[in-house]
Amino acid sequence: MHSPLVTRRRLAAFALATLPLTAVATSSATKPKDLSPVVVTATRTAQSPFDVAASINVVAAPPSGNLDVNASELLAGIPGVIARDRQNYAQDEQISIRGFGARSTFGIRGIRLYTDGIPATMPDGQGQVSHFNLDSADRIEVLRGPFSALYGNAAGGVIQLFTADGTAPPQLHLGLAGGSDGLLRAEANARGVTGALDYNIDFTHFQTDGYRDHSRAKRESGNAKLGWKLGEHRTLTLVLNTFNLPDAHDPQGLTPAQYLQDPRQASTSAGPYNTRKSVSQQQGGLIYEDQLTENGTLRLMGYYGKRRVEQFLSVPTGAQASPLSSGGVIDLDNAYGGADARWTWAGSLAGKPFDLALGVSYDNQRQHRLGYNNFVGNQLGVHGALRRNEQNRIYDFDQYAQATWRVSDDWTLMAGVRHSRVSFQSTDAYITATNPNDSGRVHYSATTPVAGVLFRLSPKAHLYADWGKGFEAPTFSELGYRNDGISGLALYLKPARTRSGEVGLKLEPSAQSHANLALFRADSRNELAVATSHGGRTTYQNIDRARRQGIEASFNMRFAEHWKASIAYTWLDATFQSPFLTCASFCTTPDTPVPGGMRIPGVPRSNTYTALHYGADSGWQFDLDGSYMAAVPTNDLNTVSTPAYALFGLGAGYITQLGRWRAHLFGRIDNAFDRRYVGAVIVNAGHNGYFEPGPGRTYLLGVDLRWEPQG
Repeated sequence: MHSPLVTRRRLAAFALATLPLTAVATSSATKPKDLSPVVVTATRTAQSPFDVAASINVVAAPPSGNLDVNASELLAGIPGVIARDRQNYAQDEQISIRGFGARSTFGIRGIRLYTDGIPATMPDGQGQVSHFNLDSADRIEVLRGPFSALYGNAAGGVIQLFTADGTAPPQLHLGLAGGSDGLLRAEANARGVTGALDYNIDFTHFQTDGYRDHSRAKRESGNAKLGWKLGEHRTLTLVLNTFNLPDAHDPQGLTPAQYLQDPRQASTSAGPYNTRKSVSQQQGGLIYEDQLTENGTLRLMGYYGKRRVEQFLSVPTGAQASPLSSGGVIDLDNAYGGADARWTWAGSLAGKPFDLALGVSYDNQRQHRLGYNNFVGNQLGVHGALRRNEQNRIYDFDQYAQATWRVSDDWTLMAGVRHSRVSFQSTDAYITATNPNDSGRVHYSATTPVAGVLFRLSPKAHLYADWGKGFEAPTFSELGYRNDGISGLALYLKPARTRSGEVGLKLEPSAQSHANLALFRADSRNELAVATSHGGRTTYQNIDRARRQGIEASFNMRFAEHWKASIAYTWLDATFQSPFLTCASFCTTPDTPVPGGMRIPGVPRSNTYTALHYGADSGWQFDLDGSYMAAVPTNDLNTVSTPAYALFGLGAGYITQLGRWRAHLFGRIDNAFDRRYVGAVIVNAGHNGYFEPGPGRTYLLGVDLRWEPQG
């Protein structure tokens, strides 16, 4: 009798082995419909993913039938991407691409994030997807591999959300959904075209009591995209976004013993300290595009925003007795902005199609960082005495160029280069006799070339290969604390530098079926990793060498007219190649040897996602999906891992036309077999609080209404 793990591995292997066979099994009776949309993230010019010498996927935002709150809902089916809903809205989602970004204990690092071309990643490389408004979205594009380095610092990959344009005739969307654990989502969206103006305006309210104790959250998101046609070849687009998350409770991580006892409980310190986080963000951006010549287009983008964060941690009062402590309350006031200017040229070189993009970008962040004790007398979880006061400035200034040249009917060449400079400066205003001046500055720079080639084996099969260098500077959060117990910034940290390459095969047997296979490897020097985690503080260090290598495979097809099926599989071997020291238990400096060859924590060895959908534009809709996640090591010594798990979900809905209203009634059951599992991990967490449990069986019911004027 085979073990469940062996059985799952064989199923994954079977899915890969049959991929080429199923790719050609599309019914000839299926109505032609192109499933390969145009993407722009890989080349900065409109291209079909099938003709791009890079790993890129696009996911169209579904009209309804899901919660449509978390980006992980759309990213689950993309190979190489691990998108975990922490069930903890105080810490945002946990997203990694090919193992990059797995170390992040909050927010997203190692990956560049954009909304409509406007950075959602700060100049230091730290970002968040909490303000991604899925209700107004058209699609998400995900770029993996070497070419993501053309987006600059922290480019382990690129995730870009695009808001849908206004529609003609105009539409009004109203959505309401509710479910387990006090979940409620209400949404209103209006989009249309009026003369030279098109608009898409959305407001979404979401709240939940949370699956776990002390995990209640409420957030509101507003997004508006307004586009003007200023002439035959000129457009101006205004994008406005607001996000508010007041007092989201943080249940924190559980130890393995606590997880086995009760996965719904919060950590023992979350309640007494009332751990929580509040975020408020408003930003706006302008994008001007002008086709100045028959072949050349100028694109100018500028943006500005403010983000306020207040977070109450569970730092023990005893740890704050040190004169070097910055307290247990973080108060951040950020003002940020930037600009990007790009010239694209589409013509011919030596009689062959040639596209060129030249650009320069500048991003600036000014941060006022305050720290307070999280107690007053015996009262915990409140603003106490001031312990930190500093002004931080981070900015980058980059130049980039990339070109695509179809040198023959069978061959396409791609190449590019980016020069990045990231600067940090901190001015300390909290100086006492026992707390010295911790001001400092540091600069990082890199030039990252990339190149790729695509060969058309046939009209239905394309082979590609690419190679490049990458660059990832420490974020300001990683520079915030030294790992040797001394006060001041960790200015000794070096940027990670990566050489990566991949080869891949893209198949398109018909307009209804697509398959992709990629083999990749990335070797990093000065890998950024956790050094210590105690007293509510995490510090970082550089590891000499690390390697990530693996296989990605995906397959999508339509069949029997109303059926769609997809599968995505990833096998990833992510290891530290060099020995180093870590903390095996509570310590202020790393003291336990880690031999070379240990797995990078937070990265599963393999994962699989499958989905089956039935439905037309009206009538019944049915969905069935399943996912498998291998065990995930949680610390550098690999002594604790999460159990492997498989989850299944199913959904049903009915679409009908009621006069001018189109109504979609839907319901979902997730984790249908009520499996206990760890949804996310906190890498190298202090006191072994690694596990963030996922919810058991949950239910969702909703209605989506769309109004259109009768034509």
